[in-house]
Amino acid sequence: MKFEKIDHLCFAVKSLAQTKKVYEDDFGIVPDYEYEAPSEKVRVARYCIGEVGVEFMEATAPDSEVATFIEEKGEGFFLISYKVDDLDKAMDELKAKSVSLIDSRPRELCGNRYAFVHHPRELNGVLTELLDGEFDVNT
Repeated sequence: MKFEKIDHLCFAVKSLAQTKKVYEDDFGIVPDYEYEAPSEKVRVARYCIGEVGVEFMEATAPDSEVATFIEEKGEGFFLISYKVDDLDKAMDELKAKSVSLIDSRPRELCGNRYAFVHHPRELNGVLTELLDGEFDVNT
């Protein structure tokens, strides 16, 4: 598998509106994209900082992974996403190494095929995602 870049970093927040206000007031920037992902039960504001996306995610349901994370650990760093050259190949390589994957097959959102591959308890508290598409909020 070939890692091409860090695609994005995600942070779980209680209030997306409050986070956006701080970024606009203090740093003078607004999100490049905002979208809701019903499949993940989150609302997202994405800032493009160079080649890396910085996403702030607010839960839209109390049973979402983000809501559970905030309840257990508080707001903060949630996941890192790496762009790979071939997601299917990367997942096959990890399976061959007996890595227990969270997702058995890729998911799709915003033009990306992605998969959660390491549970946070297996990788120093960090949820790890691999993807092989290009972000497109219109998809």
